[in-house]
Amino acid sequence: MNQVERAVSYFEQGYSCSQAILATFGPQLGLEREMALKVAGPFGGGMGGMAETCGVVTGAFMVIGLKHGRTRAEDVQTKEHSFMLVRKFADEFKSRNGTLTCKGLLGHDISTPEGKSLAREKGLYSTLCVEFVRDAAEIIEQILG
Repeated sequence: MNQVERAVSYFEQGYSCSQAILATFGPQLGLEREMALKVAGPFGGGMGGMAETCGVVTGAFMVIGLKHGRTRAEDVQTKEHSFMLVRKFADEFKSRNGTLTCKGLLGHDISTPEGKSLAREKGLYSTLCVEFVRDAAEIIEQILG
């Protein structure tokens, strides 16, 4: 199973979008799977279910940080490089999907009971969200090289 398939599989098993991304790529970068699941958990549903920045995006940003994040405050070059990679990911994800927010991606505000209910009724998590996970995993694979 490749990384993209693994991320989709995690999501289909019931993990959030952010968990699917970080648990897939984190272990190859030194973050144990269980810790990745814990850390990424609150980012699902657009940052704690607030329907803001999609969890695949925040999960991808965490992966970029694991590989390219700075560990010394004075290391401005590494900081700028990681910021550039974040923008590269965001630009590619937006070019594929139009936005970075759950509200925009799903067309419903899942932070409200009505919006969450509509998203479930329409099967958006199993149709749209699974494709967002796939897109994010593909883009991260490209960025990590």
